[in-house]
Amino acid sequence: MMKKNAVISFSGGLDSTSLLLHLIKKKYKVYALSFNYGQKHKIEINKALLNIQYLRSKNFEIDYKILNISDALSILDSSLTNKNQGVPSGYYKEENMKSTVVPNRNAIFASFAYAHAISINKNKSLETKIGLGVHSGDHAIYPDCRLEFYQKLFDAFKTGNWQTENIEVYLPYLEFSKSDILKDALQSCDELEIDFHKIFTNTLTSYAPDQNGISSGKTASDVERILAFNEIGMIDPIAYQKPWEEVLDNALKAEKKYKNLEK
Repeated sequence: MMKKNAVISFSGGLDSTSLLLHLIKKKYKVYALSFNYGQKHKIEINKALLNIQYLRSKNFEIDYKILNISDALSILDSSLTNKNQGVPSGYYKEENMKSTVVPNRNAIFASFAYAHAISINKNKSLETKIGLGVHSGDHAIYPDCRLEFYQKLFDAFKTGNWQTENIEVYLPYLEFSKSDILKDALQSCDELEIDFHKIFTNTLTSYAPDQNGISSGKTASDVERILAFNEIGMIDPIAYQKPWEEVLDNALKAEKKYKNLEK
């Protein structure tokens, strides 16, 4: 069978971890890139490394690199990187969540991934995917998670480079909810015969964890994750600062509050 490559932006969060499993299941040789961009929650990279180590112990071949671009991105303003701004709590689609936008972040990550794909595919004619874990819950707040953005961005990349014929963007979760992504991950873990609980214990979704990587469960990214696990009838395997019943109750209230505001 012809070898296939995939380059992914691998944050260590739920979406990119699910995508990593998805690509392994589809028999891609995966090149994973994690970015230290000065994010307050960069402990997520430690979580990413734990899962890389676990998957390698199961004999899955993954090329993994951590890129430190924190100095370059220090010029960007976001509550995720600015120590003088607090990360808001609440529901993802609320207006205050726009402070968590990191200007042009996904374009920057995708540019590194595309350049890496060209480099590993040089003088070869291999199918190469650029895998990104963007999903339907991102679209309202993050304009760089929309299909139109990626279509135009990758058209520009193709125009600006040689040897791009076999490189394509891959967005399998674009119309998925968070719970859909978890269901895909469950299927991947089942087919790959790996431990779903262990994998997702080694993920971080929170934008504002403590120094040990444990969250209050109140940031929008937490709320979305907690609701997704609840939707598939599971308890999130990661630890929170409060018991599961309390963080779930908070997430349900945040969702209800937003839906009432929409009416």
